[in-house]
Amino acid sequence: MSAMLSAVDEPGTDRTAPTASPGPATVTRESLADLLHDLELRTVEDFRAVAGPARRAERVAAEHGWTDLRKRAELVTGDVLGRLGQVADQGRIAKSVNMWAQEHADRYLLARSHRLLAIFFRRLGDAAEALTHAVPGVEYADVMPPLIRASHLITLALVLDLNGSFEQAQERFSAALEIATKHDAAPMVITILNNMAFTAYENEDGAAADELVARIRRIAAEHTLVLDGLYLDTMARISMMGGRPAEALEILRPVLADPDGPLVTEGDALPECLLTVAEAHRLSGQPEQAREALDEAARLAGERSLASVTARVHEARAELHALTGDFAAAYAEYRLFHAATEKLHSVQREMRARAVQAVFETAEARLATEQFRQLALHDPLTGIYNRRHVDEQLERLAGSATRDGTALSVALVDLDFFKRVNDTFSHGVGDQVLRRVATLLGDAVAEPALAARLGGEEFLLVLPGADPLAATAACERLLETLRRHPWQDLTGSLPVTASIGVASFPHDFGSSGGASGSALLTLADHNLYAAKHAGRNRVVHGALAP
Repeated sequence: MSAMLSAVDEPGTDRTAPTASPGPATVTRESLADLLHDLELRTVEDFRAVAGPARRAERVAAEHGWTDLRKRAELVTGDVLGRLGQVADQGRIAKSVNMWAQEHADRYLLARSHRLLAIFFRRLGDAAEALTHAVPGVEYADVMPPLIRASHLITLALVLDLNGSFEQAQERFSAALEIATKHDAAPMVITILNNMAFTAYENEDGAAADELVARIRRIAAEHTLVLDGLYLDTMARISMMGGRPAEALEILRPVLADPDGPLVTEGDALPECLLTVAEAHRLSGQPEQAREALDEAARLAGERSLASVTARVHEARAELHALTGDFAAAYAEYRLFHAATEKLHSVQREMRARAVQAVFETAEARLATEQFRQLALHDPLTGIYNRRHVDEQLERLAGSATRDGTALSVALVDLDFFKRVNDTFSHGVGDQVLRRVATLLGDAVAEPALAARLGGEEFLLVLPGADPLAATAACERLLETLRRHPWQDLTGSLPVTASIGVASFPHDFGSSGGASGSALLTLADHNLYAAKHAGRNRVVHGALAP
């Protein structure tokens, strides 16, 4: 359900009000600050429309040397990027601004950056870390205009709700609602009421949810505001909770009547509404109409790469087949749902790890501490070194080998038929295999040698001082370790093997001169291809040697 995500991260003002861009000739610090205040408030109403003005404000602030205003513009851009799904970039920007604000004791930017970090960690599902930022986001907001402070209270309320502190969340919602009502900010009032209604829906408090929906309708009518698809989806689900599926279908009728219209404000809005429509038809005893809605939701999810919607379509189809007595089809759909969910969780784990890694890399750039550096140089899934570390170290080692006339070998290790593991079992099992392989690789080498994951099922060994014979022998031992390892608990009878391509300096370079990291990797890649072509599960060295 994404209705809560659409309008909760930052409430807006009247979407009909124009947003001006900073003019190069007439801009003053005060006028740029006023523009940024408007952009900060309006992000939720039309985040795509504020993206351009925010970038221009950032440039103008930089030209005038107004660093604090440039940082404010960066945070608006970070908010927009998060809504577009670029969560890692959002976290990187929020962390960078937060560290600058700490160094310069800027309370306004401390509040805004803590709020954006709270949203970042909330999107990653890290409720505890989100709370550590949402609280100071409110504490520092005492220097802010009332409506901006209200937006920070909303963020804190949502994070408290995520942590299960429902009463405290309601207190913050109520405080934000009081501010918004006092300043006649009707869109913000509706945003707050919508989130309160969704919380009541999640807690199965039908009476409270219905009362809040009635207030939303009344305020929207009084101010001639149009409720978009995600608001209507929340209302429809509340109607179904009350046993009124026909009412739910009527609520969503405007969205279905104009699927490309202004009510569909975000990419997942229409598929979410279609899932609700399908459930309403199922509850109304209309399986054919439910099937049509699910087919359209599946089509849109495929076009827009909405993996979570795809998984829920399979689940809804399973329920529908069971309702009509087709239990074989229900079981088949449930298997698809399970597989899609496993794949989604695997992708989300990697996405979260990369996003958090981006935040740590930003901190590393400013703090240059070994702790953050080590996090930035390790693969988030397996814990061994990553491609970035290889790029940094391999050229240095190649230069040393050339200068000192010492040996240097590299070995590209690629798991054979790894797709079978994911397809036969799950991506979760595939992740476990990758972690275990990484452990075996790490155990197979000792400093100054290193093991790294380059991506997917491809790994790398860097072996300083190892000539072709020593490198090949080490890789043969590694293959034997992989063959003998007890994989049955993960892959059953499916074996886990690898193909390895080895390249060495100076052996493979003849009289061509010194070594380079890129040249070694290219030779190793050719030898890896030769190993695959020769039947896999083997080591090849010197396929291109002179």
